[in-house]
Amino acid sequence: MTRAGLAVRLAACWTVALLAVSPAQAQEATITIGTLENGTVNWELQTILDHGFDRENGFRLEMMPLAGNPATQIAMQGGEVDSIVSDWLWVAQQRAGGAGFTFLPYSTAVGGLVVPADSAVQGLGDLEGQKIGIAGGPVDKSWLILRAWNRQENGADLADVTQQVFGAPPVIQNAAETGEIAGAINFWHFLAKMKAGGMREVISVAQAASDLGLDPSTPLLGYVLRDEWVADHPELAAGLAQASRQAKALLASDDAAWEAIRPIMNAANDAEFEALRDGWRAGIPPAGPVDRDNAQKMFAVMAELGGDDLTGDLTELPEGLFWSGE
Repeated sequence: MTRAGLAVRLAACWTVALLAVSPAQAQEATITIGTLENGTVNWELQTILDHGFDRENGFRLEMMPLAGNPATQIAMQGGEVDSIVSDWLWVAQQRAGGAGFTFLPYSTAVGGLVVPADSAVQGLGDLEGQKIGIAGGPVDKSWLILRAWNRQENGADLADVTQQVFGAPPVIQNAAETGEIAGAINFWHFLAKMKAGGMREVISVAQAASDLGLDPSTPLLGYVLRDEWVADHPELAAGLAQASRQAKALLASDDAAWEAIRPIMNAANDAEFEALRDGWRAGIPPAGPVDRDNAQKMFAVMAELGGDDLTGDLTELPEGLFWSGE
């Protein structure tokens, strides 16, 4: 065969190969999700990637690391990403303000209040006159629910009878471990590490919510999506929901799947790793749509104490806030 003939044959082979793969590649859509560098949603998203749940459901997942919750929210508002994970209070405010955002449940995981193992504190009432460290600020949802619980059970608002120290989660963790504060309310994954390190939980937010007549299985965190995007790309939206369910099912039952993502979990030892794994599993939301009435009850309790700083001028959760993924 001449050199020219060989070149023609090679070109033909490349053309056939390109034709074989290009249509599928052309049809494959990308879903970009804005994430925090150390956010726990990365564990689910990495599992989706590792096991090909995105390709199986008709899309290619991309993660865009962003610095802090405000950055993720700005990216969502500006259309730089297709989705982020946030709480439904923020989504409700955006929706009420005209942004067509909806909420796909991701997690029910919440925190609690912990004290040193040898602390004399046995209940929230024992913290009167002492310092409490709180991650997330004065309108942190866990803080508000624990305040409401203490008012019901002990007849006092913790905001009135304790000193509060607000700070970033690692700062609150350090303050608790060094004895600068008597008790700490922190995000669930920091609390998991704190308890693994020997601190003792006085009350969980889930227990407090249940005592208040609220449903602790109401998911607070979820994927934020645009109504228009869901309407224009129903297969993609359903594909993301299905991939999330598949990843959750795997992580709920397969310890080996956790070993694969252990490097991104920032666990210092086996005890922290197991606490983080078990805490994440406990936060898997129940199947089915969110009960809007239960969410409204929870909103009302938090709004009473959080005021406009928490809710803006929102008094009722807007219609269409929750999307079930179907």
